[in-house]
Amino acid sequence: MGTVPDPTATNERIAVVIGSTRPQRICTGIAQWVLDAAQEGSPLQYELLDLAAVGLPFLDEPRMAALGEYEHEHTRAWSRTVSSYGGFVFVFPQYNWGYPAPLKNALDFLYREWSGKPATSVTYGTRGGARAADQFREVLTGLHLHTLQDRLELVITKADLDEEWQLKDLDAVMGPYREQTRAIDAQLLEALKGSDRADG
Repeated sequence: MGTVPDPTATNERIAVVIGSTRPQRICTGIAQWVLDAAQEGSPLQYELLDLAAVGLPFLDEPRMAALGEYEHEHTRAWSRTVSSYGGFVFVFPQYNWGYPAPLKNALDFLYREWSGKPATSVTYGTRGGARAADQFREVLTGLHLHTLQDRLELVITKADLDEEWQLKDLDAVMGPYREQTRAIDAQLLEALKGSDRADG
């Protein structure tokens, strides 16, 4: 017997963006945990998008991004990548009450490619990264992304790290945030369904 298609299912791809490029970062493990928790039972397709692997230079386009007139192939490739996703979960640490420069740089390369897509943040730091998340939300608003109601602010202290500054127990740190991660998945799905209705 064949399966009945789910009318609420969507093939939208969601990028879980690894927003730190620092060597020995813990961002990758956190992003993978978020992806796995969000993917569980979701019709959305979550994928890691690592800014370190993208390897953008410091912004070098001669014209403003809003024009969409890109001179460099790395910008055109980044445009194609961002355009291929329906939404974004940005994962990054808080640095001095702000967020990493490579992440701001990656956002500033483009403009229209971000517009209207749902997005949220997963920040981490000794106090959770709320100040970085607030600044980041302002930038998302400026790019006309649809910011979700929920975001994660992960409290990670030195006691959670080993001698190599890696997380001793990722699941123990992240476990309390599982339900909130599931809520983010539900909000992404609802935002995308609302977008489909608007387009229709």
